[in-house]
Amino acid sequence: MPASHLPPDVATLTQAEARRIALAAQGFGPRPTAGRSPWKSVASAIDAMALLQLDSVNVLVRSHYLPVFSRLGDYDRGAIDRHGFGGGASRQLFEYWAHEASLLPVRFHPLLRWRMARAEKHVGLSVARAQSVRRQRTYIRAVLAEIGARGPLAASELDDPGERSGPWWGWRKGKSALEHLLHTGAVTATGRRGFERLYDLTDRVIPPEILSLPTPSEADAIRELAAAGARSCGIGTEVDIRDYFRLPVAEARGAIGELVETGTLVPVAVEGWDKPAYLHAAASRPRRLTATALLSPFDPLVWFRPRTERLFGFHYRLEIYTPQAKRKFGYYVLPFLHDGRLSGRLDLKAMRAEGVLEVRGAHGEVGIDRDAVAGAAATELRRLAAWLGLGTVRVLPAGELAKALARSI
Repeated sequence: MPASHLPPDVATLTQAEARRIALAAQGFGPRPTAGRSPWKSVASAIDAMALLQLDSVNVLVRSHYLPVFSRLGDYDRGAIDRHGFGGGASRQLFEYWAHEASLLPVRFHPLLRWRMARAEKHVGLSVARAQSVRRQRTYIRAVLAEIGARGPLAASELDDPGERSGPWWGWRKGKSALEHLLHTGAVTATGRRGFERLYDLTDRVIPPEILSLPTPSEADAIRELAAAGARSCGIGTEVDIRDYFRLPVAEARGAIGELVETGTLVPVAVEGWDKPAYLHAAASRPRRLTATALLSPFDPLVWFRPRTERLFGFHYRLEIYTPQAKRKFGYYVLPFLHDGRLSGRLDLKAMRAEGVLEVRGAHGEVGIDRDAVAGAAATELRRLAAWLGLGTVRVLPAGELAKALARSI
């Protein structure tokens, strides 16, 4: 069945039902009542999301740590480091390009080998980048041999890291070579120093029992990734499912059609959506779900902005790259999820030297109960400050929610 068409007798879900399904699929629900969540709970939260998107901005906390906090509350961030960047049997996560640069459970490694093979053949590379790879083929082989002999290494530690020039985002040639080798699967990020990647040979990083798994065909792998994306969405359109792992359009469309035929995905309609939707057959459909949390800008619940608008009626853009004078809400703005709705946005900064979590702007959506939202936000901010080791929450008088939030704090 073509993924772009629905049979005439499909079920229609309300917006509220779709939101609850999406929240449940993403691992939102009752938090642990007390104490620090163990790794088992952290792993379960990551499994629901399928991956954690990485980003270098550290104005609050690295982005891959925050989604787990949003779902569980207090947990040990070092657990992600140990299981994502540690060695040996402790490694349960690995870094690769999935939805941008991401940490994923190692079970996804075989499902992404098709992407590595495409990179090896220069499929999907820009013309300039493919030309650079061809020109530097001898140098890239030398870098791989150096990693084999000396690794793990950061790009800056190569014998010949090169000058900062060329068409690859201004990277030095050593960084460009290592990123190409990462894309092809020849090397893997084994850890980070600060936020600088350390690279090593893949067979020294990925557990041997994972490396020995058979490599599925490209079609099978894309179908499994589409199913995984649909599972983490709970309910979504074709583009929602495709975007989760940034799958190619035609292949993803075919995979979704196959998943419908096997019953893994069920075609449905959602009130107010102008595109067909697909419900994962295993998705939970709670009658009530009142999750409250601060969300990273890179949280999978909100990272695809058209889906955020469809689900929550919430127009959200990250303004990091917007000139300060033109910012509407602030530099690093977190959507605030309250009782299952996106009810506000808070511009946050960790003032580490002062031990302060600073709220630089607090904005509420139209029609909210400001006191109720401010009170709930104050609770979440105190939890966040404690988790980050910051002793105080300070609210600056910017935004129409700031006064009520300051009272609640």
